[in-house]
Amino acid sequence: MDIDGARFLVVGGSGVLGGLISRSLVDAGARVVVTGRDPDRLAEVAAAAGTEPITLDVVDVEACAAAVGTAIERLGGLDGLVVATGVPAFGPALETEAAVAEELFAVNALGPMALLRAAAPALEESSGGVAVVLSAILADLPTNQMADYSASKAALSAWLGVVRRENRRRFRVVDVRPPHLDTGLAEHPLAGAAPKLPEPLAGSAVVDAVLEALRGEASEIVWDPKAIELVLR
Repeated sequence: MDIDGARFLVVGGSGVLGGLISRSLVDAGARVVVTGRDPDRLAEVAAAAGTEPITLDVVDVEACAAAVGTAIERLGGLDGLVVATGVPAFGPALETEAAVAEELFAVNALGPMALLRAAAPALEESSGGVAVVLSAILADLPTNQMADYSASKAALSAWLGVVRRENRRRFRVVDVRPPHLDTGLAEHPLAGAAPKLPEPLAGSAVVDAVLEALRGEASEIVWDPKAIELVLR
């Protein structure tokens, strides 16, 4: 994909990683519409993109579809969708409250699914459209004290894999599964407190990998513990 002039919707633009990706896309010449839950932080990112922001909580799947429609209308189409949303929770699996588990799956799986379903026709129409969705390393390595969090990310990653196979001639799907990042996400869990975590990877490394994937043909961005780096494949 040629990012210069491409039309993107970035979901989660008020978060650290989503904001970084949005700004990098703009710097690369893309036209970007951003969504997010925090209107103040979102306004700063949207101002840099030169577009009006869309306030969105991905728990509301109908609002997800509406946001995609609004972005398509404003941009005159859609070449790329980036979903950089997520929320953690920590604690023993059997002690996780039902409401916490439900919100984990709503934010980490059902919301991204609704967004991609809504964007799919426009991505196909763009001829070369790409959806980049952030899951997590937890999809590959379910972790103690993070059972439901891991399960929600694994559900999303499994779904993305099927969507990729079913739609390989329509548009490209990139599943991004980074390790623990320096974005501060673990400091704002739905429940519990984070256990001891490894040294965080800089969010900027994920941004660089995402732009490289957009320009190339990768369908996954994963963490290689031996090389100690993100790998595109």
